[in-house]
Amino acid sequence: MDLRFGVFSTMCDSILFPCIACGLKCYTCGLTGHVSCTYITSCPFMMDRCFYYYNLTLKGCQNSIGCVSPISCCEGDLCNNAIPTGPSMILLLVSSAIITLFTL
Repeated sequence: MDLRFGVFSTMCDSILFPCIACGLKCYTCGLTGHVSCTYITSCPFMMDRCFYYYNLTLKGCQNSIGCVSPISCCEGDLCNNAIPTGPSMILLLVSSAIITLFTL
C-alpha cells in the first residue's frame, strides 16, 4: 500500500472528486495543513472508510483496498477521532503513578 495514495485522496477531496453522495465524513489532518485533527471533510464517493496513521498524525478518507498496516481504517462518520495511546501516554501514566506513590 502506498501511503501517498491516501494523502493524495485527502488533499484532493473537493478539487478532483465532486461530492456525489457525501455520506461519509472523516476527520482530516496531517499533510493537508490541518494540524489539530478537528477539520471535517466529506469523502468522495469512492472513499468508503476513514483512516488514521498515528506515527504521522495523519487522518482522512480512504477506500477499503488501501486499508493495510500501518494504516488503520474504520467505518462510520467521524470514526477516526481516537486519540493515540502510544509511548507518550504510557510515560505519562507511569510518571503519574510514581508521583502518587511518593506523595503517600
